[in-house]
Amino acid sequence: MTKSVNNESVKLRATANQHAVEFMLVGAIAIIVVMLFVLLRPTPISKVEIFIASAGIVAIIIGFFKSQEPYFSVEINCNNLIYWHKFGFWRLPRNNLVEAGIPKSIQGEFELELNAVGIKIKDIDDFLLSLSPRLAAKLLIEQRHIFLQAVKMHCENGNCPEDWLIEDSAYCSPSGKKYSGLLAMFGNRMAHFKLATGYDLMLTETVLDRDIWRFANLLNHWKRDPERVLNQLQQSLPRSK
Repeated sequence: MTKSVNNESVKLRATANQHAVEFMLVGAIAIIVVMLFVLLRPTPISKVEIFIASAGIVAIIIGFFKSQEPYFSVEINCNNLIYWHKFGFWRLPRNNLVEAGIPKSIQGEFELELNAVGIKIKDIDDFLLSLSPRLAAKLLIEQRHIFLQAVKMHCENGNCPEDWLIEDSAYCSPSGKKYSGLLAMFGNRMAHFKLATGYDLMLTETVLDRDIWRFANLLNHWKRDPERVLNQLQQSLPRSK
């Protein structure tokens, strides 16, 4: 018998956010070793030692930025999908999810895919009104490379409208509600994504705990049978709550 999980959530950790401590530890050890060699030896520092020290500094920086990200990036319960970001979070109710998939385009003999999970939303206003302007601003910046890829996929001849590349600060949703500022800019980005790929919202691969195809499949199954999906996730992730 399926166990009820109505009041429980499963939290998923992005693969890109892992091993922060390991990066910083390896970087620190590399720098310490180089410093000891330099201090205990009368000859000048070599190019190899400079390279190792530089790599150690880079590793520490990478580890530091990893450590600043939320420990869990995605949370799923029976009613909501929640994306956690260091500048806030957005929430998508299950009844507002139409479907998830991989945005793609056919160009000649090749099928091009975005490195992200696309999400179709039923009610744009419900999503935008729950989104903080601060998070909207960060996502506009962080997902611009995905957006430019989508534009390139959609406009094969290169004749895309110029206003696609400019974030307009005025937006009118399909229901007629008007927005301004950062929410309007994000609304326009969603509209452009919709036209270019058929999806309104993107989750890039770096914020997911598995590949984009498996995660899209997970969301579609969650839409139809949330309790079963949550039970399966809890079994595979025994430490998640």
